[in-house]
Amino acid sequence: MVNVYILGKKYKVPESATIMTAMEYAGYKLVRGCGCRCGFCGACATVYRIKGTRELKVALACQTQVVEDMYISLLPFFPLIKELYDIDGIKPDERVMMHLYPEIYSCIGCNACTKGCPQELSTMQYIAYAQRADYEKCAEASFDCVMCGICSSRCPAGISHPQTAILARRLYGKYIAPASEHVVTRVEEIEKGSFDEELSNLMNKPLEQIKELYNSREIEV
Repeated sequence: MVNVYILGKKYKVPESATIMTAMEYAGYKLVRGCGCRCGFCGACATVYRIKGTRELKVALACQTQVVEDMYISLLPFFPLIKELYDIDGIKPDERVMMHLYPEIYSCIGCNACTKGCPQELSTMQYIAYAQRADYEKCAEASFDCVMCGICSSRCPAGISHPQTAILARRLYGKYIAPASEHVVTRVEEIEKGSFDEELSNLMNKPLEQIKELYNSREIEV
């Protein structure tokens, strides 16, 4: 067992627990700030400090193991700036970032965003790609972003990194990436009802049989 402090109150919890399971062990009922519990939804952003150290650290609560004398505070939501736009009405040029997210050009290169990222993404680098309107590289570098907002919470320039990244991915997907004729054809087939009978039969199968079909499916490469 280890001693942790959750929102200022001391608890003894199993040393093998994650921050999230430690909170539940301590009696907290998590109805917000939790989601997939696998490190992908970004809902459980957390700040913590270890007693005797000055550094304030950030992490995802579902993926971070508790340690002795950990002081924990949740950051279940960070108010990112989310600009509204019509993807059909914008183009993948430099002006779109200057208009929607001009704060990215105020980056001071401190790299706090990268250091805080629980996915270990090169956050400052993908912002640099966005500054240069290199949306293909920005999309690739930010692809694993879970939009937890930790990077933005550490940014002295007030940059909304996840929103900048998702705009770059949308621009890349709509205007830059080569069209997939296979996907277009399959969508047309679905809309025509070509798979209605097959899907209906599938929905009526027992869950275990569905799992077996999924695990033994043919994967195209």
